[in-house]
Amino acid sequence: MALKKDKVQVIGEVFDAARLRSFLDYQPPAGVDADYHVLEKAYRGMGAENFADFLALFVAAGRNPRATNPAGQTLAEVLRDQRHAEPYLAALARLA
Repeated sequence: MALKKDKVQVIGEVFDAARLRSFLDYQPPAGVDADYHVLEKAYRGMGAENFADFLALFVAAGRNPRATNPAGQTLAEVLRDQRHAEPYLAALARLA
């Protein structure tokens, strides 16, 4: 039996400044760096253009774009193997 998808893809969601800032409030699970968790949530929940806008807010809030996951990898390192990650990687590289 095939499993039913539990998430509906939302197309055309509006990411105004308030919605982008809301991602800064995500709390990480135990053992996960808060900054890494927020970056990963933003990557998974936003299109590339919104992600680039979010990064500006993220850095302005004093957050660390080079935070690592429990395996010691930055988000950029994790994304290198993702098929559609190039625009996200480019946005992260502009912070360097």
